[in-house]
Amino acid sequence: MHISDILQVVDQLKSTALPGWDAQSKMSPPQRSTMKDFTEAMRHSAKKAAVILLCYPDLTGSAHLVLIVRNTYNGVHSAQIGLPGGRPESQDVDLTSTALREMEEEIGFKPSEVRVIRPLSPLYIPPSNFYVQPFLGFTEKVPNFQKDDREVAQILECPLDDLIQFQRILAAVSLPKSDFKEVPMYLWRGHQIWGATAMILSELKDLLKQVV
Repeated sequence: MHISDILQVVDQLKSTALPGWDAQSKMSPPQRSTMKDFTEAMRHSAKKAAVILLCYPDLTGSAHLVLIVRNTYNGVHSAQIGLPGGRPESQDVDLTSTALREMEEEIGFKPSEVRVIRPLSPLYIPPSNFYVQPFLGFTEKVPNFQKDDREVAQILECPLDDLIQFQRILAAVSLPKSDFKEVPMYLWRGHQIWGATAMILSELKDLLKQVV
């Protein structure tokens, strides 16, 4: 898929109804099957966060999506694959600003280079009590990512053609603190993508299939 293919369908990406829980639930760990019943009380008590799904070209114009491998730390998302993003800070105008600021801090790409297309469906993450708002954005600039070594172990550049072909499997997760024996995941180039990240990518995948 060429980045021009994304540019040609921006209007459709903006206006197409989001797949929402129908897409997210395909990759939901078993204990999260009731998250479609997320209540206002849960929303009020949850910590807020925002992430960016940044589509961009490589040197040939092939469209990619940036993912990160988080550093190992004493927390429930240690060493997992995620999307650039994090919690709001006082200077953030809104959650879009949060996602873009965190993107710059984590992978060194300037918010001024990104066109945010739309928010995707928010998602509640029970283990960490986060309510996450994903945003879809793109840039026509070829990035020169620079990772923040304090937070990011590795930057992964996933072709959108690969994303669209992702296949759901059930497999054991390789994290010692996980309560799950087997979870839905995507295996890509030796990486396990599961949990909230896989659920968000599942919605993006289904959205792209409708318009590209």
